[in-house]
Amino acid sequence: MASIAFIGLGNMGLPMALNLIKAGHTVHGADLSAEQLSKLEAGGGKAAGSANAAVGEAEIVVTMLPSGREVGMLYLGENGFLSVAKPGTLFIDSSTIDVETARKVADAASAAGQLMVDAPVSGGVGGATAGTLTFMVGGPDNAFEAAKPFLDIMGKTIVHAGGAGNGQAAKICNNMLLGISMIGVCEAFVLAEKLGLDHQKLFDISSTASGQCWSLTTYCPVPGPVPTSPANNDYKAGFAAAMMLKDLKLAQGAASHVGASTPLGAAASQAYGLFVGAGQGGTDFSGIINFLRGED
Repeated sequence: MASIAFIGLGNMGLPMALNLIKAGHTVHGADLSAEQLSKLEAGGGKAAGSANAAVGEAEIVVTMLPSGREVGMLYLGENGFLSVAKPGTLFIDSSTIDVETARKVADAASAAGQLMVDAPVSGGVGGATAGTLTFMVGGPDNAFEAAKPFLDIMGKTIVHAGGAGNGQAAKICNNMLLGISMIGVCEAFVLAEKLGLDHQKLFDISSTASGQCWSLTTYCPVPGPVPTSPANNDYKAGFAAAMMLKDLKLAQGAASHVGASTPLGAAASQAYGLFVGAGQGGTDFSGIINFLRGED
């Protein structure tokens, strides 16, 4: 069994770390929240004195951090993770960050004699708890093969997207598509309401017709047709609007950097920016339907 340092025990990181513990690995966790560290210890993990102390003793390091700024600072800063880790340490960064930072850190890891993959996730807190996440992985073949047994514990679908940064590229492309499609589904239901068409009737038709998509059939933004969707729980966040906005902004930054035309992605980013700006950042991203109705 491996000695693992897990840095970042938030809503996603903690259940991921707990699944590694359940599989028999030793996990030393680091987080700014004493409450999250206590939960890790209750699940059989160990609270590290510091992130660097955990990294220095680990064979594998998993990071789940808020943004590229934190990733760059913690990995590359003076006495950063890459400088205190033992040679040959495997780093798995599951943060969702910009592609440029992911590739910069990966290059530094390679130069330091470390293995590294960027492995952002999809599947939300439910997937993290159940161990059914999708990992989109970027990095060299040998790093991917080393990481896969651990990713298999935390996820169900593991896809090697290519070289360093390609995991992040896949994540932001996917979530841009998701944000656009959710707004489209919401607009369809709002129009149906104005035209006097019942929610269930529209769902029954579109879910089996050319309008079918995940945002409709799995995550329907109106109560009723899909009982497990957040719409049936007052839009309690499975995937918060603020997180969707973060990913859409990352996609727009990447599009600008490479000169890609993404007008619908830009429109989705603007819409979610207004929704979050109205105080709805903690609401599920499907709750934007209320904003489109003019209710928020």
